Amino acid sequence: MIPPGLAVVTGASAGIGREFCVQLAARGHDLLVVARDRDRLTALQRNLAERHRIVVEPFPADLSRESDITRLAERVGGAADLSVLVNNAGFGTRGTLLESDLERQAEMLRLHTMAPMRLTAAALPVLLRRKGGAVVNVSSIASFIFSAGNANYCATKAYLTTFTEGVAAELRGTGVQAQALCPGFTVTEFHRRMEVSAREVPRFMWMTADSVVRRSLRRLDRGGPAICVPGMGYRILVGLIRLTPRRALGLATAMRQTRSVT
Repeated sequence: MIPPGLAVVTGASAGIGREFCVQLAARGHDLLVVARDRDRLTALQRNLAERHRIVVEPFPADLSRESDITRLAERVGGAADLSVLVNNAGFGTRGTLLESDLERQAEMLRLHTMAPMRLTAAALPVLLRRKGGAVVNVSSIASFIFSAGNANYCATKAYLTTFTEGVAAELRGTGVQAQALCPGFTVTEFHRRMEVSAREVPRFMWMTADSVVRRSLRRLDRGGPAICVPGMGYRILVGLIRLTPRRALGLATAMRQTRSVT
């Protein structure tokens, strides 16, 4: 079980991040909720503080900016009662690298790789002193593939999954856990912002944020493993991906990209 204490959740205003806040609040954790939208954070604070009689601190920040990463890392490192860090903030784009806004791609790299790495490094000394707790890095099923039209998204999520596995190996025997949560299609604002229509994906492939987070926390309660892929169908898919030659994956994603632009 995750020990009682403060839970820090980035990307807390919507989707999987918000659901982590809801479920951790129900377990009695105080919260530090992080996102860009101050108004949404304030609404979340009022809702959860009143419902669960916990302390909820809004922390408006844009973690694609170095200054905000540094500011939050200092806050995390100074939280003596820290028990869980959820690195959830992220976004996706559609289109080839040549079509992309390169500054937006650079923001993705900072948000998906540098921010989780620095926040994890800030959290670990506190968690190790407490001899318990967890870091959850919200990665993606996309971390197991590469994809035309999503080159940096897949690459940054692959980093996040591998990084988390390495940290988990370093933490073995300490009582502190690191989990790479790798969901598939989840009903949140994330895909709507990418303009991905639900009709593009079979209904059976969609999961709810509630289910994804519940499975993540259940895995932590049981002590692992480092990679959590919610849903039996997605676990089977990951197994098949690992058996598929990389060249075949490349041909498949290239064909999908061709269909999407014709």
